[in-house]
Amino acid sequence: MRDFRLFRILVILAGIMGADGVILAAVAAHQSDAARLVPASSMLLFHAAAVLAVTALTERSVVDAKGGLAAAFGFVVASALFAGDLTSRHFAGHSLFPMAAPTGGTLLIVSWLVLAVAAAWPRRH
Repeated sequence: MRDFRLFRILVILAGIMGADGVILAAVAAHQSDAARLVPASSMLLFHAAAVLAVTALTERSVVDAKGGLAAAFGFVVASALFAGDLTSRHFAGHSLFPMAAPTGGTLLIVSWLVLAVAAAWPRRH
């Protein structure tokens, strides 16, 4: 039996990511010298859609549940690290912590590979 609470949490997080991505895009469009906010916005918007897609694929058993959920939560955490670091640099003048954006980027790559493996070798129940 699937835990639909996790799917609901992922959809909520994707909605928050999408909203934050739009907010950052608006700020970047109306504020001078906001170049760092453009990739932060893009990362959030793109991966919000990816979280929704992976959640749907996992719920429909197209991808392995554990791998799909790991990839989706990885997208959320990694996008938050990447976008959060760029946003912090813009508004606060410093990063979240050393190597926060590269850590987020690396986790995004790993999450995409986890998704690929979850789709290529799903567990049969």
